[in-house]
Amino acid sequence: MRDGMSATIRRIESAEAPVIAGLCALLADAVHDGASVGFLAPLAPETALGYWRQFCATLHDGMVLWIAESDGKVVGTVQLALNGKENGRHRADVQKLLVLRTHRGRGIAAALMKTVDDYAATNGRTLLVLDTIAGSPAEFVYRRLGWQKVGEIPDYAAMPDGELRPTAYYYKRCFP
Repeated sequence: MRDGMSATIRRIESAEAPVIAGLCALLADAVHDGASVGFLAPLAPETALGYWRQFCATLHDGMVLWIAESDGKVVGTVQLALNGKENGRHRADVQKLLVLRTHRGRGIAAALMKTVDDYAATNGRTLLVLDTIAGSPAEFVYRRLGWQKVGEIPDYAAMPDGELRPTAYYYKRCFP
């Protein structure tokens, strides 16, 4: 990673208490920074904990989770929702790419997304899709990583303060 920062990325397959605590802190950091990731501010600790516990219960039902750790601390995460429909087993949805504010700009998001790409390519997922707030810094990241914008839907997502904003949809093809 840049700036001499190193992070280790690993897949999470069960709810480990220290990891859950780190994911809760990461989610709170994102929401309180204005990220539209499904929650309104202020994010209550019990809401974050409930979300991650419920999410981790789905890890063997088509959800994949990776974290980035630095010095024993969760500094980033990304999720992949595998489509289980018969006609959709070639695609997956990327969700909740989050990096702590203190660790942004160090290549962690790119490393997490490369992990997703590699997993998709080796597991028969040739098409990835995602959505993000139109005009957000995340759009720059996704474009830089080779994602193609499809379009926007106005007033789709509420920001943590409740303001409605357009969502941009992206796709990327992955090949082994």
